[in-house]
Amino acid sequence: MKQALQLREEGHFKESNDRLLSLIKESPDDPQLNYQVAWSFDVLGLESEAVPFYEKSIALGLKGEDLEGALLGLGSTYRTLGKYEKSAETLVKGLELFPENHAIKSFYAMTLYNLNRHQEAMEILLKSLATTSGDTYIQQYNRAINFYADKLDEIWK
Repeated sequence: MKQALQLREEGHFKESNDRLLSLIKESPDDPQLNYQVAWSFDVLGLESEAVPFYEKSIALGLKGEDLEGALLGLGSTYRTLGKYEKSAETLVKGLELFPENHAIKSFYAMTLYNLNRHQEAMEILLKSLATTSGDTYIQQYNRAINFYADKLDEIWK
């Protein structure tokens, strides 16, 4: 697997995927290997092929950072395939397990946008921006951004 991951790191995505697919035949119930196969399909732009491997890696008990990445990857992949409800469900699970992951929050906001839940999407993005940005101006207005994030439709008189 190390060679396959090295190939991916070097930008040899197809060769990496081929190696991982040969390994998965030998160890079909390895959660880590299923995750790496899913990831390899994702980087090739073959999202539909990635889904069953993401799902299996999670079902087999993937843990820690890899679970975090798999939930983000699967949620994002569902979104690109137009499966917005499944995307939202997966990303919410990711946020429940990894509440500080702002990348998952960002992909969840994209999914909310696709579900026409624009208010919620903007709130998540604004709060995430205020939390993570090192930009001087964002930090200068941090309290205001956080305050208004869930009040975008209010009119103040």
